[in-house]
Amino acid sequence: MPRGPREGVRPAFRQWRAGRPFWGGLLLALGGAEVLLTLKASLDVILHVGMQGLAGYLLPVVMLLCGVLILFNPTQRLFYSVIGVLVSLGTWMTSNLGGFFIGLLLGVTGSCLAFGWLPDQEPRVGRRQRRKQARAAKTLPPTPARQS
Repeated sequence: MPRGPREGVRPAFRQWRAGRPFWGGLLLALGGAEVLLTLKASLDVILHVGMQGLAGYLLPVVMLLCGVLILFNPTQRLFYSVIGVLVSLGTWMTSNLGGFFIGLLLGVTGSCLAFGWLPDQEPRVGRRQRRKQARAAKTLPPTPARQS
């Protein structure tokens, strides 16, 4: 009995996620969103203050954009992650201490994860799979020693 079209959604998402630095891009985008949401001043006040006030909105938007670009264009992840970490550190001065440290830490952590991601790495073997392999190795009968 077929389960329907939802059967292939989760494996398809896992395959898509495995081909890119998913957690790095997600954390960088969340950091940018958090910093953007912690800004309290209206845009009229920011434009009146000048470039320093505008940078408070510009840097989190660049963080958010770099996070999304890492997710959808993983071939350029090194460039986006370097820009992301620099902009994340720049929010320390322009945006409420980097969104009260939370957005700053999310952005730096996400950028570092994206920078260190290796695309041709073998997939990790899960804990269940390792346990199955260990049990199977224990149950195999010992092979007789070869005589020379």
